[in-house]
Amino acid sequence: MRNKTKLYAIALVSLIIITAFTFDKRHQENKEQLKVDYSITNTWELPAELNEVSGISWVADDLIACVQDEQGTIFIYDLKQKKIVKEISFAGAGDYEGIAVVGKDAYVMRSDGLLYHVKNYLNSNKKVSASQTRFVAKNNMESLFFDQKNNSLLSIPKERDEDDQYKNIYQIALNTEKAETKIFTKISMEAALFKSFKDKKVYKTLNPSEIAINPKTNDVFVLEGKRPKLLTLGINGQLKKLYMLDKAIFTQPEGLTFSPDGRMFISNEAGKNSKANILEVVLQN
Repeated sequence: MRNKTKLYAIALVSLIIITAFTFDKRHQENKEQLKVDYSITNTWELPAELNEVSGISWVADDLIACVQDEQGTIFIYDLKQKKIVKEISFAGAGDYEGIAVVGKDAYVMRSDGLLYHVKNYLNSNKKVSASQTRFVAKNNMESLFFDQKNNSLLSIPKERDEDDQYKNIYQIALNTEKAETKIFTKISMEAALFKSFKDKKVYKTLNPSEIAINPKTNDVFVLEGKRPKLLTLGINGQLKKLYMLDKAIFTQPEGLTFSPDGRMFISNEAGKNSKANILEVVLQN
């Protein structure tokens, strides 16, 4: 009996050592792969109305359009004046997650895939329409971006996609009433870049909260707010780099946009001990 007890004790100690070694190895790999290669050059604290800021889009002249995930309102925030300068109501309460400004129009994505088109959104004679995309609540859509080159919107599911092994970036056509979609590029959850983040439920390996394209490099950026990080893809969809974002700074990053000259802005929802904000982020390649 004593021998069996000793064997159990030895086996338990061995298991603890192996587990600790494996964890330390993965932690070191994670540190080497995901260095803090960015700096924060500007910070704007947002007012209480935007505590739940969920999506942002560059407008013009230091103006950024924002939506929050409880109210059907577009807020225009002025970076120079550091305040909201206009509010545009387009719908009632709902889970609004992404916004894309396209000229005089604005598009807003609800988490269940309902896409709002606010025509002439800055004018009093604006017109609002909505169409259901291919997406539903289980996809949990949080992203939206206007791809000028292809005259389409881009979006990527946060949760389940049609195949759990991939997260697809989808193009949503602007010239159709039915919001027709097609795959822009696929992101494999088995990619080596995600090795340190592989989840048992593979679709949870990456949970995108926003997508945008850098107008200067044409690289595609995918932001995750759940475990804050930023993924970059090349023009042809190849994975390039994964940036780990400090949770103490990026409390819940859900909005991402670029100015025409390539300045990058990331918005964060308010945390327990922090206010919602917009950060200007510079990546160090």
